[in-house]
Amino acid sequence: MGIGKVTEQLDWNGKKVTVAGLGVSGIPAARVLHGLGALVTVVNDGDDERSRAQAAELEAEGITVRLGDGATLPSGTELIVTTPGWRPDKPLFAAAAAAGVEIWGDVELAWRLRGPGAAPWLAVTGTNGKTTTVRMLASILEAAGLRTAAVGNIGVSLLDAVLGEERYDVLAVELSSYQLHWAPSVRVHSGAVLNLAPDHLDWHGSMEAYAADKGRIYEGNQVACVYNVADKATEDLVREADVEEGCRAIGFTLGTPGPSELGVVEGILVDRAFVENRQKNAQELAEVSDVQPPAPHNIANALAAAALARAFGVDAKAVRDGLKAFRPDPHRIELVEEVRGVAYVDDSKATNTHAAEASLAAYDPIVWIAGGLAKGATFDELVQKSAKRLRGAVLIGADRALIREALARHAPEVPVVDLDRTDTGAMSEAVREATRLAHAGDTVLLAPACASMDMFTNYNKRGEAFADAVRALAATGDA
Repeated sequence: MGIGKVTEQLDWNGKKVTVAGLGVSGIPAARVLHGLGALVTVVNDGDDERSRAQAAELEAEGITVRLGDGATLPSGTELIVTTPGWRPDKPLFAAAAAAGVEIWGDVELAWRLRGPGAAPWLAVTGTNGKTTTVRMLASILEAAGLRTAAVGNIGVSLLDAVLGEERYDVLAVELSSYQLHWAPSVRVHSGAVLNLAPDHLDWHGSMEAYAADKGRIYEGNQVACVYNVADKATEDLVREADVEEGCRAIGFTLGTPGPSELGVVEGILVDRAFVENRQKNAQELAEVSDVQPPAPHNIANALAAAALARAFGVDAKAVRDGLKAFRPDPHRIELVEEVRGVAYVDDSKATNTHAAEASLAAYDPIVWIAGGLAKGATFDELVQKSAKRLRGAVLIGADRALIREALARHAPEVPVVDLDRTDTGAMSEAVREATRLAHAGDTVLLAPACASMDMFTNYNKRGEAFADAVRALAATGDA
């Protein structure tokens, strides 16, 4: 099943380390380093009430914190450990480069702190589908009787997984492009890039830089580089990667798989990669109906998870059992209710056009609720591909005009309701308007293709508002 390589252990005692940023990953990193004997200084741009409270806790433990100045490199710094959100063009990092100081992210730190017998990593990245795929993978690994956890960008700290008392056989790791950018030495057992579409370009600077950071997941892979046959850019990243001798390129496809691929044949997920005589043979893994929901992009997620599990030696029965046991997180193509023949589906997690396209491809006909913060996105291609499926559209949020204009250009026959409000109550009105446009057999789909922060704290709150509005409408009998 493979053994993860362990990096050489460092002597942290007295090492001057600067941690860039407070928050979810910065505070645990500071505490871990301090506990190892490092002389830790945390720098943070903000100096608000929350930051001051966090700083007070750390200072009480003997950690130095400098608020309101994240640009100046503390004297004597030998290493910077940064939180993922800090952009590469920060002045602090320019100062570090000029001084010859290395910069690690929290993932790199976790990798370097792995001890003897550490669990190998099966890692997943991509523009969309990462969390679902990693959780599917963890479910499959658990079904195989392996001690595992879904960790990384998924909410469970890799530092906790690596340094905690629980011993794992293997970790299912979600890695964002931010995390991969700051993880120069991570070398996983097997890795997957699910898809690539423009996202976070303000952080990376270009699509090329974004793709290159995603591609880091393949560097040094030991057994398998898993790629999306339908997304050539992911295969290109495999070709460019420097992997260990014997590591294989493994594709996944929604069509009939070729040798060294996983795919779908007559409603069955099949493996032609990890079988004897893959030129002629295939192994049945699961039925499409075992994957919930069986939307095309979710089947792709399941195939990627299965490929990583099979690369680790998991048998076909565990793949089926793990997929059957898995249920997606809330706000990911989640059926809220069906009222008078109309299905109401919450995919608030579709925060970019690529995710929304996948969601729209799963239903027909659709009344589409969309809009929010576009983050520089354009919507022409999305509307062109989805126009024939649309019964109507209800637009909300700050950048809704961009979607309205794309609809006018490419789907002028589709009725559009433009809600000129950005308060949270707009969602209830959006659901009422969508219900008015919908017919029995239709799906009212919240797939915003935009971020939520113009109206809501996060996509979870947006999805909850949608679900509350649907249930309230159903309860009143007005649907």
